[in-house]
Amino acid sequence: MANLGKICLTAVLSYAALFLIAKLIGRKQISQLDSFDYITGITIGSIAAELATNLEDAWKPFLALILYGLITYLMSLLGIRYSRSRKYLNGSPVIVMDNGKLYRENMKSVKLDLSEFMVMCRQQGYFHLSDIQTAVFEFNGKLSILPVSTCRPATPGDLNLSPEQTRISTEVIMDGRILEENLKRMGFDRNWLNKRLKEQGIRSADEVFLGICDSSGNLVFYQNSD
Repeated sequence: MANLGKICLTAVLSYAALFLIAKLIGRKQISQLDSFDYITGITIGSIAAELATNLEDAWKPFLALILYGLITYLMSLLGIRYSRSRKYLNGSPVIVMDNGKLYRENMKSVKLDLSEFMVMCRQQGYFHLSDIQTAVFEFNGKLSILPVSTCRPATPGDLNLSPEQTRISTEVIMDGRILEENLKRMGFDRNWLNKRLKEQGIRSADEVFLGICDSSGNLVFYQNSD
């Protein structure tokens, strides 16, 4: 029983340490991690697993976990504070194609072969290289593509139109509960919302699974259904 208690304690300790380190490092998704972040994440996870099962010298992996998290945090601060250091810490974007010309040496420098480049182009909907003006291989392993002007979608500016700027929509009802703070931030109140519900034949917010409102006061309700 004593060992079981120690395992539970060290597991909770490792989980708490991982949670704090993840908060410090930031919200990068897996696809956004560079090679250094990826290796660091694997190492921190391995140390955390060791901490969760080490019953004799739990302080050793715990100390290593804290040090790895602290070093990773300091490295990210260094990249934010000194922009020139990002080139050495994260790498820099590399142009692999421009104006119809492929740069073989640049592809070699970032370990990108031609077939892999073609796959990345197709994944973004470019099946003909003639549709691409510039392709940049980013430090996180993604390919950014600037299409040829004649191949990009038309914009309102191209058509001399000036549409009204749209704003992000906000949830005002979730699972039958009215979100008062969101309503207030949008400039509306509960009475206004109840009137809009009745206009659409809905008796109360309890019948609504999700209600969304935009800056113009347009509402969309998704009612509960079996």
